[in-house]
Amino acid sequence: MDRVTVALNNHKKGYNCAQSVLCAFTDLIGYDEDGLFKLSEAFGGGIGGTGNICGAVSAIVMIAGITKSAGVSVLPVTNKKNSYETAAMLMEKFNNMNKSLICSEIKNKGLRSCDGCIEDAVRILEKYFETI
Repeated sequence: MDRVTVALNNHKKGYNCAQSVLCAFTDLIGYDEDGLFKLSEAFGGGIGGTGNICGAVSAIVMIAGITKSAGVSVLPVTNKKNSYETAAMLMEKFNNMNKSLICSEIKNKGLRSCDGCIEDAVRILEKYFETI
């Protein structure tokens, strides 16, 4: 089953947008689904249900950190810049596709559905993983 289908099925099961996207990549990022589900739970509804940054975008940012961080073994952190630049690049791709990163704007202006945002985030991440 392709990742978009996995992510959309997650959403149908009741996962929020962040959980749907993040949990579709468990095999590539090396974390178990239950842990990722818990980690990303409060990122739904535009971070904590506030309508701010889209949950699918939050998942993109989490994956940027997971793939670029060297972890606590390199404290003080000298490679944050890589995580930040990757997150910004991936967010820009999403923003170019959807004209916003803000959940409430995307919904209220009818720019994209939650399923559409999930699909876009997964496609962006699939292309990203092809490059790393």
